Amino acid sequence: MSELVTGEAVALELRPARLPSRALAVLIDLAVAITVYVVVTIVLVASTASLDEAAQIALSIAAFLLVLVGGPIAVETLSHGRSLGKLACGLRVVRDDGGPIRFRHALVRGAIGTVEILMTFGVVATIASLVSARGRRLGDVFAGTLVVRERIPTARAGVVPPPPPWLSGRFSGLDLSAVPDGLWLAIRQYLTRMHQLDPRVGWAMAERLAGDLAARTGAPAPQGVPPAAYLAAVMQERQAREARRAFGGGAGGATAAGAPQGAGAPQGYGGPSHGAPGGYAPPSDRSAEVPRAASTAEAPVGGRSGVPADEGRPAVPRSSPSAERPGTGFVPPA
Repeated sequence: MSELVTGEAVALELRPARLPSRALAVLIDLAVAITVYVVVTIVLVASTASLDEAAQIALSIAAFLLVLVGGPIAVETLSHGRSLGKLACGLRVVRDDGGPIRFRHALVRGAIGTVEILMTFGVVATIASLVSARGRRLGDVFAGTLVVRERIPTARAGVVPPPPPWLSGRFSGLDLSAVPDGLWLAIRQYLTRMHQLDPRVGWAMAERLAGDLAARTGAPAPQGVPPAAYLAAVMQERQAREARRAFGGGAGGATAAGAPQGAGAPQGYGGPSHGAPGGYAPPSDRSAEVPRAASTAEAPVGGRSGVPADEGRPAVPRSSPSAERPGTGFVPPA
């Protein structure tokens, strides 16, 4: 990676193009330019057969300058540093500060490229690229430009696994303000790659990161909780807080962090996939309490409101009009 500093003092990390890809791009550009030059030359020879030899030589030199020199300059200026060869190879010419090139940059590169590429068959350009730390030829040095890679193969972004359900929301009282961003990044990278590590190496890394995190938060990990599960739970809590801060506090802890409640605990935390080590019990299923809570709602019985249905007697079924209100208008005693 090459660190460039823009005019606003912003550091950019760009990947300079290597010599093989640049050579391939130059070969593609030269093949296109020479093909166009041959076609133009044939047309000129056929159309200027009646002219004298001096005029024909002048037209040939003009065609050479316009097609092989002016053509690449015009293409790089109009495309902001992406010729046909560079577009095919995923390359681009940028300024030293990372901005797009202009006509003067393309003019200097094209003029010097005529000498170091066309007249020396690329020998000077190759030597200069090998000597330069960022692979720049003489045209790039004098123009203040750099050829970088636009299409960079990147690995698939890893997903932070959710913690076991019995740990979700258990660290909502931790003070995470003293944890630096570098430690969060290290924890995230470990969680996304822990399944690729050797078990003993991964356990040692998790213990070290958990110790650093506990030192920053002032609260050690609970007894019996695997360090990887502890890291995942604290990371989920941080994500939940960031989501509440970004979306106005409408998202819950586990929901904001993307961890489904009630799902099985992911493997790889160094502990069982179900059950709670360290004395922590999974939260009880409160779905069974919903009918009970609904049955204690106040419902009118016998025309009286505000009387609970289960206050010392069974609820009167509403499907029976005679039981709800008899013909005499009196409610039978309990």
